[in-house]
Amino acid sequence: MFEEECWNAFLEWLREHSASLTAVVVAGDIVDGIGVYPEQEKDLAVKDVEEQYKIVASSLKRLPSSLPVFLSPGNHDAVRNAEPQPPLPANIQRLFPSNTIFVSNPAYIRIGNRTILIYHGQSYDDFIGAIPRLRYEKPAEVMEEMLKRRHLAPIYGKNVSLFPISYDYGVIEPVPDILHCGHAHTVGVSQYRRVLLVNSGAWQSQTSYQKKRGIVPMPCCATLVELRSLRAKVLNFS
Repeated sequence: MFEEECWNAFLEWLREHSASLTAVVVAGDIVDGIGVYPEQEKDLAVKDVEEQYKIVASSLKRLPSSLPVFLSPGNHDAVRNAEPQPPLPANIQRLFPSNTIFVSNPAYIRIGNRTILIYHGQSYDDFIGAIPRLRYEKPAEVMEEMLKRRHLAPIYGKNVSLFPISYDYGVIEPVPDILHCGHAHTVGVSQYRRVLLVNSGAWQSQTSYQKKRGIVPMPCCATLVELRSLRAKVLNFS
């Protein structure tokens, strides 16, 4: 269900506008992975996870080497599922061009004078299960709940597995300028108390598993953020 034509249109747009762009940030699920949900192999065009990463790396090599690309993993990627997730392993990193920057999930990064908190968003599943008014179609409302609780995954013992370490990387401290999530395959842009909330979509149309769960994705969208004003615009490449 990969929307290859739309993805190529996005890459071409990035090439054309690279002189005025600061960075590309991806909040997880770089690939679809293997065995992430029941009978996933029926959906896969490429059933080898390393080959999946090779395809992504090859496409990113089409971008100018001067444009940094930040990659944070998600629950579909080839790292442990428990959070915090480490960056992609060295054997995968070697496939990508030199302008790729690999970070953990969650991760704080600094671009210009703005602090960005990247979190893939697997805790969406817990939030939506616990608070009836929340839905995957409105991801920014889930992100607001994270900020209100000062924690990315405050519900213990549900869908989000936690790696046993002494420091809690889910605590939102410091408060970022931008909170960037993914996971829901839907697009959402909002603001909460001067924090810009961005949930990036996906480049994949609805899978059979998503259909069973009632998830309607919004594929082929990218969010353009002007860092000085924190204005955001959703670009639709479909």
